[in-house]
Amino acid sequence: MSDEHYYLELCDNPVQFENASSVNNVFFDEANKQVFAVRSGGATGVVVKGPEDKSSVAFRMDDKGEVKCIKFSIGNKILAVQRTPKSVDFINFIPDYPHLEFSQECKMKNASILGFCWTNWNEIVFITDQGIEFYQVLPDKRSLKLLKSQSINVNWYMYCPETAVILLSTTFQGNVLQPFAFKSGTMSKMSKFEIELPVVPKPAKLNLSERDIAVANIYGQLYVMYLKHHSRTTDSPCAEVVLYQLPREGSCKKTNVLNLNTTGKFALNVVDNLVVVHHQSTQTSIIFDIKLREPDCALNVHQPVLPPRSIHPYRIPLTGYQWYLQVKLPPTVNLLQDKGKLIDFLLRRRDCKMVILSVCSQMLNGEDKGSLPVVATVFDKLNQVFKEYLEAEQTYTVAMESGPSRGSAARERPVRTQAVIDQSDMYTHVLSSFTEKKDVSHKFIIAVLMEYIRSLNQVQITVQHYLYELVIKTLVHHSLFYMLHQFLQYHVLSDSKPLACLLLSLEGTYPAAHQLSLDMLKRLSTANDEIVEVLLSKQQVLGALRFIRSVGGNDNISARKFLDAALQTADQMLFYTIFRFFEQRNLRLRGSPSFNPGEHCEEHVVYFKQVFGEQALMKQATV
Repeated sequence: MSDEHYYLELCDNPVQFENASSVNNVFFDEANKQVFAVRSGGATGVVVKGPEDKSSVAFRMDDKGEVKCIKFSIGNKILAVQRTPKSVDFINFIPDYPHLEFSQECKMKNASILGFCWTNWNEIVFITDQGIEFYQVLPDKRSLKLLKSQSINVNWYMYCPETAVILLSTTFQGNVLQPFAFKSGTMSKMSKFEIELPVVPKPAKLNLSERDIAVANIYGQLYVMYLKHHSRTTDSPCAEVVLYQLPREGSCKKTNVLNLNTTGKFALNVVDNLVVVHHQSTQTSIIFDIKLREPDCALNVHQPVLPPRSIHPYRIPLTGYQWYLQVKLPPTVNLLQDKGKLIDFLLRRRDCKMVILSVCSQMLNGEDKGSLPVVATVFDKLNQVFKEYLEAEQTYTVAMESGPSRGSAARERPVRTQAVIDQSDMYTHVLSSFTEKKDVSHKFIIAVLMEYIRSLNQVQITVQHYLYELVIKTLVHHSLFYMLHQFLQYHVLSDSKPLACLLLSLEGTYPAAHQLSLDMLKRLSTANDEIVEVLLSKQQVLGALRFIRSVGGNDNISARKFLDAALQTADQMLFYTIFRFFEQRNLRLRGSPSFNPGEHCEEHVVYFKQVFGEQALMKQATV
């Protein structure tokens, strides 16, 4: 099966352990993305590996019993090891600190430690069957300080390291969940909530298992995901994933339902804000995007974005591995036929830019050529994201220029994600090559270009001149001069100096382009110098002089520039007229018709005398 079939794959750089058969236990620390391989025998050997080789650590500990749990604090500064149900041991890995163990027992009598979580480099939470205990670790004193504790019956717990929230399962059925949030030495009790269990035939009772619960940060929000299995006697026996959004303040709400459309054993992952559900019996996986909503379904009820697929096969040698799952975006292009929905899906992914641009190219070329309304929809979606980024950047710039206000938090510069597709991206990777296609009608090419310009104007993004140039060159290439004239006359193509210069260069092909260019330059009002240069280059010296007088700039123009242009025409009477104009200007401004040395007109005076005689020079007026 081709690679294009698979949209899920294992990363190229797995965490790998040699001689895996000698490893007694393997522990995964989700917070630090580390795997601990523990080998016992005399001394306990530990190898710690993360997704990058440079994060590998190897060390030995005294063998004081079976290791039940082992984790580094953030930054690998302090190691915590649980060997008994009553205590946790600690070892400093901070440079210049003694590499000696110290221990902390749980405070609650008759309690058993279910596990522990680091919430900071020196803050740790013990979770026991009777509650939680929040400690600060004092590495210099080799001791712990109890910051806060809470008594509550606990069945099991979940931890979300991104948000530092611990979820405790309470009550007999285990379906009442109590969350706690941790930040900078504080512990906050959040609103508890109840997971709605499926109805089962009496007298059976269902308990909530931690195997059916996952906690994840999706699109910046904390969610509790419940894998809900329905009884086969119900009308809808298929399993589903129910999402509960857990805000920092306020009550937890059931927000999304993911229809799995089958039954069996499942496992959950969250990758790039996508919920990935693995089905054991079929060995396939499906993905859900909670921001994509089905138009014909009830609010927030989701179907899989793509059809079920296996994870891309990988040849595994005889060694130990831990894998990271990742989404391959290119195969999704052909699996999701709705282009608008596809763009919505891609815009929310991390490495999306080149895939989105390939979708745009595919949409415009060959057999997959999309209809103009579809093209317009895609352009509008891309430019809306582009506009939102530009506005955020502008807001940040204004805030920085005005300086920090009292009591306001420091503003962070907006991050330019790969979802920001600007005009340069579209021009370089899509539109410039599209206009050169031989198998696409010129009408469709022009319609697409104008649709992109319309979309930019709709969200008030200034259109770059190179896009207008692309339109003009396409029109000229297909001899559509009437349409070009219309576009310019009705200002479909916005005025700019580069555009006016392009029109001038087209005069040989389209003579009317010269006047269209001048008209555009006049409308710009800030382009007087360019207009003069254009007219002089065309040897329209009197026209240039008349124009500069009409805008009131004749007192400041260079006499030499106009006299040079008049000489190049080889028209002696034209030279006489221009020379006389500047003599009169000199007389009016300085009381003398003579040219100043700084004007560098000596050679023009000599030429005038040779042709017309010295007596033709204007005499200085006498009082």
